[in-house]
Amino acid sequence: MAFYKIEDLTFTYPNCASPALSNVSFEAREGDFLLLIGRSGCGKSTLLRHMKTSLAPHGNMTGRVLINGRPLGETSERDQAMKIGFVFQHPDDQIVTDKVWHELAFGLESIGADTKTMRIKIAEMASYFGLDEVFYKNVSELSGGQKQLLNLASVMALSPEVLIMDEPTSQLDPIAASEFLSTVKKLNTELGITVIISEHRLEEAMPLADRVLVLDEGRLVCEGKPRQVAGKLCRSNSPLAGAMPTAARIFCGIGAEGLPALTVNEGRRLLNSLGLEKKLLPSAERKARDEAPAIKAEGLMFRYEKDGDDVLKGLDVSLHSGEIYGLVGGNGAGKSTLLKLLSGAAVPYRGRLTVGAEKLKGRFSAFEKRIGCLYQDPRTLFSKDTVWEDLESAAFNRDPATAKARIDEAVRLMDIESCLSKHPFDLSGGEQQRAAAAKVLLTEPNILLLDEPTKGMDASIKEVFGEKLRKLAEKGIAILLVSHDIEFCAEYADTVGFMFDGRIDSENAAREFFCENVFYTTAANRIARDVYKNALLEKEVTALALGGER
Repeated sequence: MAFYKIEDLTFTYPNCASPALSNVSFEAREGDFLLLIGRSGCGKSTLLRHMKTSLAPHGNMTGRVLINGRPLGETSERDQAMKIGFVFQHPDDQIVTDKVWHELAFGLESIGADTKTMRIKIAEMASYFGLDEVFYKNVSELSGGQKQLLNLASVMALSPEVLIMDEPTSQLDPIAASEFLSTVKKLNTELGITVIISEHRLEEAMPLADRVLVLDEGRLVCEGKPRQVAGKLCRSNSPLAGAMPTAARIFCGIGAEGLPALTVNEGRRLLNSLGLEKKLLPSAERKARDEAPAIKAEGLMFRYEKDGDDVLKGLDVSLHSGEIYGLVGGNGAGKSTLLKLLSGAAVPYRGRLTVGAEKLKGRFSAFEKRIGCLYQDPRTLFSKDTVWEDLESAAFNRDPATAKARIDEAVRLMDIESCLSKHPFDLSGGEQQRAAAAKVLLTEPNILLLDEPTKGMDASIKEVFGEKLRKLAEKGIAILLVSHDIEFCAEYADTVGFMFDGRIDSENAAREFFCENVFYTTAANRIARDVYKNALLEKEVTALALGGER
């Protein structure tokens, strides 16, 4: 019998003309690993929230959600809390206490577990998830990856039968994301826990799934095993084709027949079996940096508390006009902190910050210095009741005469026309990200600071956004792109730096930078490096394999 059964689920939000979900039906059997994919705003989060009563959104719903053959509403809140574990997209949205061990205990306390049971469960979860070293730390001291592991451990302390996760790796670095998904798969295979997860990061997630469900504008348009779905989407030129694992896109791109490869290892075997001539792509010349930097940091030192540890430790970086500078590194390395200092939101206790020829001291207004900043949590940018009003305030503050035209352009660019009348907090994570990016672009900055801008964006929106960044750079705007999206940085950044332990440890032109790395590189490079050592993108590998230059 199906553990979950969704029957003709249709749901419409208040004051919306069209439904967010339309006649969605599927089953999740006990022990399944289901992957839910689709473009940003297609209804993934709405669907997942209907699978736990306390999280179901307000609106008009028809159809049924069954658990173990019974309507979900007939299962008590307490039983749902124990049976159904839910992990959110933003780690901080789920944490409710101050200490790691408090957080592990919170769910158990809420259901009235006795002290002995709590001690056993907390010790087991801390040990299994590697949280014993941070057991007594403040939650605020944890990295994004550690917070998400803590959320998972807290949910698992209740021994749920199903784990529902809404883009849980969106704020994790590539290594942390891979480890997190591996842990989830281990829970699925070793404990038999049913997993239902939505993801945009399909390189790691798709090979782990038993079945893949594809949503498009609220409708379930495709369902099947991962290889079947990947082959269908790649060969039909679907908007989701660009999100498929690189090995599958190369497989279909070169015209190979049958079910596509999914993993790096399978992609490597495919290329090596073709007997291709080894080639090197020409290195891109690093952009000239003779002119003075648009913004320059020298020896920045920063800590959040007077007696705390330094987060930035003598950091140096220069950002030039017309340059897209990609900054990568693990969670907790200090990347987001650096953006706070560069935007004037925080002040270093030592070091020098220069914007153009002006040396800055203390706090300053980013708007007055024409610095636009998109922080990691896009919700911090919203202050109005509708998306339109937020965009309008940004556009009119900069140039009222051209405001309407620039808003229309930003709306088209970020594909947020359907969001304009909604409250920003009612949007999905991906829609919030796109709306926030549009608002920042409307301020027409000379320096653009972006913290995880592609988080929650589907492949087609990423491509449009990346081309927009290139056009802005061509106009002389300096862009700092902090990102865990290695493929995006590889395609659109001119220069890439690696941040570790509060400093930028290495810096190089994008192709040279990524080809030097083992983990911080693209899947295409890992697949092709035996044949095309310095290829970075799937389209380069495919073109070369077909006999072209790239």
